[in-house]
Amino acid sequence: MSRLSTLLASSGLLFVALILGGCGASSQDELRQWMGEQRNQTKAVIDPISEPKKFVPQLYTEGSAIDPFSIQRLVQSVKRDLSRVADNAALLAPELARRKEALESFPLDAMSMVGSLTKEGKPVALLQVEKLLYQVREGDHLGQNYGRITKIDETELALREIVQDASGEWVERPVKLQLLESSKK
Repeated sequence: MSRLSTLLASSGLLFVALILGGCGASSQDELRQWMGEQRNQTKAVIDPISEPKKFVPQLYTEGSAIDPFSIQRLVQSVKRDLSRVADNAALLAPELARRKEALESFPLDAMSMVGSLTKEGKPVALLQVEKLLYQVREGDHLGQNYGRITKIDETELALREIVQDASGEWVERPVKLQLLESSKK
């Protein structure tokens, strides 16, 4: 009985395979026929290229005017720029000849303002650097960018730093250190 069931199963599979094989061939023929019809009906539309525009040269009539690339013009421009840089450098530059103060060897981010007080009628800020406490007044220098304290009040310290920009010119940069509030209570 098992031989008979195996024979029936294999013949059934063979019958199904033949039916499916016959269906596949006819659908491919129909598909190929449809694709051929579509190919014959489709036509490419190509627009013609327009004629190139005719180039008409223009005469240079500004021959009597000053040439923007002349050596004299370039020399004048360079002299003007150099004098501007020299004027800016004279107005704004770090004081390199003065003696450095103790807090100028530390970056500003290593400092924290921990308090302020008034001493002899003038405001004094208390700065902590590496667990040491320093008293600073308006006019004192601090930070590594030639910073000078311009204002001290109860909650912050304002200073003006002098730094070089990308072109090498000295520029002013205002900076503030704010009072560090204690997280311990």
